[in-house]
Amino acid sequence: MSTGPGADSAPVHPTDSDTPENRGTFSSLKIRNYRLFFTGAIVSNTGTWMARITQDWLVLSLTGSSAAVGITTALQFLPMLLFGLYGGVIADRYPKRLILLFSQAALGLCGLSLAVLTLSGHVQVWHVYLVAFLLGMVTVVDSPARQTFVSEMVGPDQLRNAVSLNSANFQSARLIGPAVAGVLIATVGSGWSFLLNGLFFLGPLTGLLLMRPGEFHEVARAPRGKGQLREGLRYVAGRPDLMWPIVLVGFVGTFGFNFPIWLTAFADDVYHVGAGTYGFLNTLMAAGSLAGALLAARRGSSRLRMVVGAAMAFGLLEIAAALSPSFWLFALLLVPIGMVGLTVNVTANSAVQLATDPVMRGRVMSLYMMIFVGGTPIGAPLLGWVTDTYGARAGFATGGLVSLTAAVVIALILAKIGGLRMSFAWRRGHPRVRVVAREARERLATAA
Repeated sequence: MSTGPGADSAPVHPTDSDTPENRGTFSSLKIRNYRLFFTGAIVSNTGTWMARITQDWLVLSLTGSSAAVGITTALQFLPMLLFGLYGGVIADRYPKRLILLFSQAALGLCGLSLAVLTLSGHVQVWHVYLVAFLLGMVTVVDSPARQTFVSEMVGPDQLRNAVSLNSANFQSARLIGPAVAGVLIATVGSGWSFLLNGLFFLGPLTGLLLMRPGEFHEVARAPRGKGQLREGLRYVAGRPDLMWPIVLVGFVGTFGFNFPIWLTAFADDVYHVGAGTYGFLNTLMAAGSLAGALLAARRGSSRLRMVVGAAMAFGLLEIAAALSPSFWLFALLLVPIGMVGLTVNVTANSAVQLATDPVMRGRVMSLYMMIFVGGTPIGAPLLGWVTDTYGARAGFATGGLVSLTAAVVIALILAKIGGLRMSFAWRRGHPRVRVVAREARERLATAA
């Protein structure tokens, strides 16, 4: 397997996973353990999206500040920034199913705690801040364990498909959760949304308990030892095919994925609509994300050029949405934004997982998640301040501009490292532009 970024024109994992029988959109669901995992995740993901929407709207209602929404988001992802690599070490060292039983139960208890506070009428904004931080602490361990557990359930041949279906699962729940949350907030109040979220974690817990451990694919565990964090960092630093996708999703995640801030601001300040319409905007974005995930599930390979190209399109679409003159144009642009944003994440995620040695996968994916979501404590308050100070349009456009710039710069870096150049030629009276290796370009010039 080539480790250079110039190898992105080939599949990142040269296994038989690209055969027709393994490329069906739902092929990994043939595996019983993964079906249980997938089914439980649909239930908990629905509750998670209900809680996210309710949490953002509750904070905005309590404070009237987009910056406060940004602080809540930042607190939820701050633990990943501070402790994310330790979560990867734990995921590499201990049985992932056992880790998930504890972490999913803890996430459910966090949801129930916020439900009690809200239903009792005693909730204050610092309560929401505290629960958000506790959720982030649990996610430090839950996220790398959950992502790398997929390979134990399905094996390497179905890993790309399963990663894509996990994203489709999350986005399917996003179609339902925000809409249900909007109805509950408007009719019976925020507390019931938090209560359902806590109870919905019984779904994945049941699925984990019903799994057959004898059907798991054996994966080597990292032994106890010193320097395992440094070992993971050195491993990624020496692999450009891992490092640059992680850097790119870091910029996109930190600055381009602050939708709780922007959508609440557009719904409240720009278009003056209520919680129901805010949920509708999230549903539109989820529809695009679901389409992107299903397309990724059918795709036979994960290429760096697709990650970079999707990131460029993502930034451009965010800028266009920020400048849209009407509500309906803004709403419709959320669909392709969701599609290409999901493509960036899924393609980078599967490319990184498939290119990583199994014994290192927990640490690499914890670094991936630490960079992807750990930058939110930096980006969310900053863009929340920009949104409060200069308006929702300026905040949204800033996120898109940073994402676009990062994609262009990293594309140039990868092209230079990989010895790629632009080739211009005329064919049948029309210009033709291709990206080719330096040697191929020189051969074309000599032939001409």
